[in-house]
Amino acid sequence: MIGGQTTRRLNLSLLAVLWGAAAVSAAAGPLRIHTVNYPLQYFAERIAGPHAEVVLPAPPEVDPAFWLPDAAVINQYQGADLVLLNGAGYARWVGKATLARSRLVDTSAGFRKDYLAAETAVTHTHGPSGEHAHTATAFATWLDFSLAARQAAAIRDAVVRLQPRLREEVEENFVALERDLLALAQQAKALGLYAKGMPMLASHSVYQYLAEAYGLNLRSMHWEFDQTPDGEQWAELEALLRRHPARIMLWEGAPQAGVVARLQSLGIRSVVFEPVANRPGRGDWLSVMRANLVRLEDALSR
Repeated sequence: MIGGQTTRRLNLSLLAVLWGAAAVSAAAGPLRIHTVNYPLQYFAERIAGPHAEVVLPAPPEVDPAFWLPDAAVINQYQGADLVLLNGAGYARWVGKATLARSRLVDTSAGFRKDYLAAETAVTHTHGPSGEHAHTATAFATWLDFSLAARQAAAIRDAVVRLQPRLREEVEENFVALERDLLALAQQAKALGLYAKGMPMLASHSVYQYLAEAYGLNLRSMHWEFDQTPDGEQWAELEALLRRHPARIMLWEGAPQAGVVARLQSLGIRSVVFEPVANRPGRGDWLSVMRANLVRLEDALSR
């Protein structure tokens, strides 16, 4: 009888050791991180390195801000260790989905007071995402590179909270990323000073944080880079130019050649400045942002 009790105790002790080892192994495995846009995916990959599998489930051809995931994809979000949110009204589907609050990280929660208002909402079509209206809060926060650094800091804190053993490595990775982001901010600030309030246009209402942070005198149209503006839109542009004589127009993607030519006839240079809300066709978030600033500098210097 005593031998049987001893055996059972040994078996229970062995099971406890095995369970504990399994828990340690699970905790030591890569974190599963899901994001709602590509900037957050890029930041998380830089910060967590090989210690996380970072996923943006949105298809590459859609705007993640207006994409609606199906039940299977929401189930993937539910299984993640962390779900990184942009905040500022981005990806409104999140508010309707059942996601564990303990796993949600609103990366812009720390600067809600710095949110900017969007321009008057206009319903229109924007690629495969379909018809939508821009909301009352501007949400492309990452185009203010200093705010992007604060979003990255929120990701760092979330990763360290789940994996304290990685604190030193994660902090080192964050510092390197922050250095890159603040270098972008300095470059953008210099361009804003060089522009000296020069009137500029944007094809789409997405650059509010860029304009506010770096002093760009920017007014937005509601044009799509892959569509030809109609007569009414051209008339609206010409009326705006009488009040706001712009010589540069920012585009989310390369506009059609005929549109570029007609803008040139009006004295307006087209500059592609990709927000990179989704994965770029080549390069990564940082390389695309650097290229954006080079193109803007080139246009300003002409």
